[in-house]
Amino acid sequence: MAVLDLPLKELQKYKGTNPCPDDIDEYWKKALDELDTFPWNVNMSLSEFQAPYAECFDLYFTGVNGVRIYAKYLRPKESKGKNPAIVEFHGYHGDSGDWSGKLKYVAAGFSIASMDCRGQGGKSRDKIDVAGPTLEGHLIRGLEDGKEKLMYRSLFLDTVQLSRIVLNLPEVDEERIGATGGSQGGGLTLACAALEPRIKYAAPVFPFLSDYKRVWDMDLDLDAYKELRTYFRKYDPLHEREYDIFHTLGYIDVKNLANRIKGKVMMAITLMDNICPPSTQFAVYNRIESEKQNVIYHDYGHEFLPGMDDRIFSFFLEM
Repeated sequence: MAVLDLPLKELQKYKGTNPCPDDIDEYWKKALDELDTFPWNVNMSLSEFQAPYAECFDLYFTGVNGVRIYAKYLRPKESKGKNPAIVEFHGYHGDSGDWSGKLKYVAAGFSIASMDCRGQGGKSRDKIDVAGPTLEGHLIRGLEDGKEKLMYRSLFLDTVQLSRIVLNLPEVDEERIGATGGSQGGGLTLACAALEPRIKYAAPVFPFLSDYKRVWDMDLDLDAYKELRTYFRKYDPLHEREYDIFHTLGYIDVKNLANRIKGKVMMAITLMDNICPPSTQFAVYNRIESEKQNVIYHDYGHEFLPGMDDRIFSFFLEM
């Protein structure tokens, strides 16, 4: 079999290349404190889509910078006691998907909230007030304005807000909440679990948003990470600011947040992934200090993974 990345034995020890800022904990404390400075204006209304055993809601809340964020929220119509819950995050440029795809969890007695990421393919809004490009530029948006303006700072905080909203719903058991998603959704799952320590179970799949410098060094800044190449070509063609750029991206590098995760983690890793390279996936996995397990797909890349949805479903049933 062809080898895309480091040998597996080396991957199992690799912890990343991208810099980690010394003040990252202070940075995220300040960011989380910001959530207490404005009203969230949470609103839930019954959606047009309904199911015989589920109540389905359009959920909106106000995120940082006054952006209105949307999520689908489903709960069992009839339940005894409080429900376990899941927050779900989608891939880059996507949306929260169809209502019917969430019903397996409701049938099992779960509540589930699936967020539309700001400025992507769903109903969440966006505000663009930064220098630099805005076409497919979420990863690099705000770099010209400094670490406080990074778009993924806001998106990470959106995941925290959604999880806290769900945790505070009267039908939800705050001791049993999980998070899941693939690609960008995998990165957001890890960020959410890192920044909201009450997340008990996390199931990320081939996560995006990890170890940016490694992607660059592998010359794989072509698809999900192509914005890195665009940025250097347009704004730093001589690479005079290369270290500073990757250092700033370190604030939104999930490998640099992994040690904050308290919950149990099951992570799918794909060894032939040329979108989110295996080493970037292992970089975050190897830094997780809580209980964890990985599921390695040796011959798969950034694609549908047979059996993984079933594994994730069974994993959450343990809560």
